[in-house]
Amino acid sequence: MASELAAWADATPPEAGRESSSRPVDLVHLSRYTLGDRALEREVLELFCAQSSIYLERLRAAGSDKEWKDAAHSLKGSASAIGAWRVASACERAETFLGDTEGRVPHLRELEVSLQEAEIYIGMLLADN
Repeated sequence: MASELAAWADATPPEAGRESSSRPVDLVHLSRYTLGDRALEREVLELFCAQSSIYLERLRAAGSDKEWKDAAHSLKGSASAIGAWRVASACERAETFLGDTEGRVPHLRELEVSLQEAEIYIGMLLADN
């Protein structure tokens, strides 16, 4: 399943498609890539929540630009797979920042806020099913 999620990272729609979704998770995008399989959607959303906290911790602990960039890139791929465009965009901005750890703080805050929004939304979706 993790490899499937990573494979979807390249499946991001054009920028206009990203901006058209007002929800923290683009359910149309998610449904398209799970072929409407609700059980698979649930599994992918649960996997995203588990992985996102791991990657966020890796970002916080990153001691080098490479570790920082790798964690941001991995989280961006996971977010893109489920259509969490705000998270993916925040990751994209973080991924391009290379510099001191103090300069990373605004990126971490933006990621934390967008992830929290997505995870709350996912929690509501999963509670309804």
